[in-house]
Amino acid sequence: MGTIFLFEILGTATLLLMGVGVVANVILTGTKGHGGGWLLINFGWGLGVFAGVYLAWGSGAHINPAVTTGLLVSGAEEYPPGVAVTLANTLAYFTAQVIGAFLGAVIAWAAYKKHYDDETDPPTILGTFSTGPEKRS
Repeated sequence: MGTIFLFEILGTATLLLMGVGVVANVILTGTKGHGGGWLLINFGWGLGVFAGVYLAWGSGAHINPAVTTGLLVSGAEEYPPGVAVTLANTLAYFTAQVIGAFLGAVIAWAAYKKHYDDETDPPTILGTFSTGPEKRS
């Protein structure tokens, strides 16, 4: 289970590092990719998913609690072959994914720290880590 835990951390961290990184690169002022648009963001997130799944192959590459939950409620007997669907294994997956997501987001933030420090618009900073409506109503 330790290897699977590590795979999930690495895969999820890679997903978030690349995802948050590409959004930061496109929307933070002064970056090389500033203004690159939503297509660049989509492509970056797609590469993030690919790289995360590639790194987490040994754990079944869930890299997202929604995948783990989907397998849990579907009645699957194993996550990857040889790993039974149990409460302990499910919690291990969730824990690894949370740790990986935190690490990936922190590394992306550290890579763009000077740009975050120079950004004066709080919604832009928030937008690198979350989504929201363009126009509130």
